[in-house]
Amino acid sequence: MSAPDHVSDGTDAQRAAGAVSADELRDELPADLQPDAFVGAYQFPDNSRRRIPGVLYLVLAGLCLVAYLTSRDSSALVNGGLAWAAVVLGLVGLISITSGWRMHVDEQQALVAAQQAVGFPVGHASAQQVWHGLRSRPTWRVLCYSADEPPTRRGLVLVDAVDGTVLQHLIEDNPEAMPGAN
Repeated sequence: MSAPDHVSDGTDAQRAAGAVSADELRDELPADLQPDAFVGAYQFPDNSRRRIPGVLYLVLAGLCLVAYLTSRDSSALVNGGLAWAAVVLGLVGLISITSGWRMHVDEQQALVAAQQAVGFPVGHASAQQVWHGLRSRPTWRVLCYSADEPPTRRGLVLVDAVDGTVLQHLIEDNPEAMPGAN
């Protein structure tokens, strides 16, 4: 006789019968997802992971194409559906593979490139990963403030996450530091 997959301590039946109060029920995150247990810098996932589902889409497209070519079913609906599925899955697979850029610039390097682009000493700054273009090229959007207190200047810089070039930058006086600003 094999052991059961789930051993109940009796609370499952009590919950079903309403014998356990709402205070006794606790929903917890698994240990590996506890935010207070995390130590270190956050690692952004690499954009090249998009290639994995792209390959899967192409494999499915190939299977649909083989099924279409070998199908003896005279139904135009079935054969047409397999043909369209092969075309759509093939296109989605190609887009996924070609948009799977490998990121060579991390957020720290993007912050350095942004400081060089704005031309003033940077105090507070933050980087956000965004995408641009039809093929979703990864880009860092960096918002930075001057190092003086309160910051008198601010800048917004777009840094390409593939090759590190500064795509655009905007620098302006910080309106929040102006006299009479709330």
